Amino acid sequence: MTINEEMDCIIREAVPSDAEGVINLINRTATQTGFMTQGDEGFSLSVAEEAKELDKIYASENNSVIVAVVNGQIIGIASISGSSKPKIRHIGDIGIVIDQPFWGMGLGRMMMTELLEWAESSDVLKRLQLQVQRRNTRARKLYETLGFKLEAILEYGVKDNGEYLDVCQMSKLINL
Repeated sequence: MTINEEMDCIIREAVPSDAEGVINLINRTATQTGFMTQGDEGFSLSVAEEAKELDKIYASENNSVIVAVVNGQIIGIASISGSSKPKIRHIGDIGIVIDQPFWGMGLGRMMMTELLEWAESSDVLKRLQLQVQRRNTRARKLYETLGFKLEAILEYGVKDNGEYLDVCQMSKLINL
């Protein structure tokens, strides 16, 4: 199933006024699966602090946050986080989360494609990287089809419900 005309989904760059919706999404999805690094502890920033972060990101050359919005509610977020340190500012760390009721509709691919297009238009980014739990086979397959390569398996990379799980380090080189 793919996103279709029956469900009006808007994918756009996040702006400071999205702060509350972003926090709500992160808190809502934190415990939907064991794939998130966040859990019951919830989001650590206030709405005002998150709005300031989104404002800084919006003006950045190597950071981006996009949101997926359905009926005025943020149901997905994807980001590239780059450093301001000169030696590593060419590296962007990717993160993505989609509210579970919207899984399997092609939204992850659409959001990742949008992020990759943004990154490829950047004059700064050369390397994109991400970490994904080894057991998250759907996400790993998506990343592979988008050109990400497995670099390493991080044994005991995350602990979920008392179980230590492996994490895959993946990357993609761009703008070379």
